[in-house]
Amino acid sequence: MDGSGEEFMKYRSPLVSRYASKEMAYNFSDKNKFSTWRQLWIYLAEAQKELGLPITDAQLSEMKAHWDDIDFGVAAVEEKKLRHDVMAHVHTFAHCCPTAAPIIHLGATSCYVGDNTDLIMLRDGFDILLPKLARVIDRLAKFAEEYAELPTLGFTHYQPAQLTTVGKRACLWLQDLVMDMRNLQRARDDLRFRGVKGTTGTQASFLQLFDGDHEKVEELDRKVTEKAGFKKSYLVTGQTYSRKVDIDTLCVLASLGATVHKICTDIRLLANQKEIEEPFEKEQIGSSAMPYKRNPMRAERCCSLARHLMALVSDPLQTAAVQWLERTLDDSANRRISLPESFLTADIILSTLQNITEGLVVYPKVIERHIRYELPFMATENIIMAMVKAGGNRQDCHEKIRVLSQQAAAVVKQEGGDNDLIDRVKADPYFTPILGQLDALLDPKTFIGRAPQQVRRFLAEEVRPVLEPYKSKMDVKIELEL
Repeated sequence: MDGSGEEFMKYRSPLVSRYASKEMAYNFSDKNKFSTWRQLWIYLAEAQKELGLPITDAQLSEMKAHWDDIDFGVAAVEEKKLRHDVMAHVHTFAHCCPTAAPIIHLGATSCYVGDNTDLIMLRDGFDILLPKLARVIDRLAKFAEEYAELPTLGFTHYQPAQLTTVGKRACLWLQDLVMDMRNLQRARDDLRFRGVKGTTGTQASFLQLFDGDHEKVEELDRKVTEKAGFKKSYLVTGQTYSRKVDIDTLCVLASLGATVHKICTDIRLLANQKEIEEPFEKEQIGSSAMPYKRNPMRAERCCSLARHLMALVSDPLQTAAVQWLERTLDDSANRRISLPESFLTADIILSTLQNITEGLVVYPKVIERHIRYELPFMATENIIMAMVKAGGNRQDCHEKIRVLSQQAAAVVKQEGGDNDLIDRVKADPYFTPILGQLDALLDPKTFIGRAPQQVRRFLAEEVRPVLEPYKSKMDVKIELEL
């Protein structure tokens, strides 16, 4: 690519040209699609021969010799003439397989190759995504373990709340990702093959080929399903497999998008607080006008793409709703876009999130300063309890703390000063009995409850078992080119 090529004269999807991995881009490529069509024609012919139809070894050998050498120029000419993509490729395959031409696509409808190929691509797409999701979970689990005991301000309503730990917060992210892992695996395992069903799903053409032998028709379906690597086929279909399968597939990807959006929004909020930052390259520029800026561009990219991923699920919902009777063709153009784009988008947000989680930077001193700023207010209940234990009256102590807290809050909000509540407590003779306990009462680690224990149990019981099947695929690192 020299920068002056014709490819720059027309729109190119950024999902492929800018973001997605080569393996996912290839999975939904024309080369993979049409070579899979040819492989399916071979499976069909092999099974038909095994069940007694007059198909020769020479015909099969000829098809196998040419399954991968697709002349896309010839196919384009044929499709322009025939206005039918499947028949265009039947003719293109037949052109290089003259001996096998009479038996290519024998008894099949277009959806035999179209729908079955889609199901193979969906299955293989999940197989690309699952290890990537496992690596994200692995990196984030290591982060959670490392910071299991580091206190940090918790937030509810984006207002400072009780303390948690950096590791415990990461486990909130992890829990959603583990749910996504189970959802993706379940959706992948639930996929079946459309199989060999004919024009309206009745298998009438194959029943005719086998002279009314129902068992051979069922065996044909079983054989082709097995050759394609599926354990089961859908027992009933119309011309297509039910488009609810596409809903189930894209729903789990949209749900993953929501998870990633939430995680990366949290990282962006924490970057604003200067508590946690995503990786920042040595020569990376955050702003063309403001050289000091360190924008969370990776997390922003994830959020941007995740919104697209979440929006795509509306397509299969609407498509499934309008599939009249045995099928209509208004699903086709939509699915050419929504199915690949969902997997391509999920692919890049997982790659980007892996890059983020491999290089998250934590600033404990900043976190500690923020805690010190808010902790005096949070410690008031502890101070009251200590005074009561020292013989004080709870109501009197509560009133004292209330007055001093409002004075300190006025300094913070109206004067822009520091939180001086503890200095006011120390200066009030009423609190003399507990002055020696104040440092202990203000130790952040006494405010984090069982957060460290929760982190370690969660990692042991919920995270590591999910990662076990992917141990051999954990070493891949992600370097973002853009």
